[in-house]
Amino acid sequence: MLKVAVASEKKNVCGHFGHCESFEVFETENGKVLKHDSMPNPGHRPGFLPNFLNEMGVNTIISGGMGGGAVEIFNGHNIEVIIGAKGSIDEAVKEYLAGNLASTGSICHEHVHHDECE
Repeated sequence: MLKVAVASEKKNVCGHFGHCESFEVFETENGKVLKHDSMPNPGHRPGFLPNFLNEMGVNTIISGGMGGGAVEIFNGHNIEVIIGAKGSIDEAVKEYLAGNLASTGSICHEHVHHDECE
């Protein structure tokens, strides 16, 4: 089983991982979604969210943009990071499971201007 989390804002992929309103977590197997849960973002503070999602058993995180520190923590947990995604969360997960969603490497450098990552 593969657990895929998507940083979400109003049913779309959020432009910045840490500032999303929720994480949509999809449990998948053989390219099919078995279960979908929505979880409110428990709060943005350095290093917390990657470890939180790791403890939930997430294997992949999909987001529009993400800070380099978060990417490093995810990498340390062997969690695949897909950044640069856009559009509906359902479409992003469908494309990921089909092998068509690749990371563009859109790393955010200025947390003050969180809209620059989109």
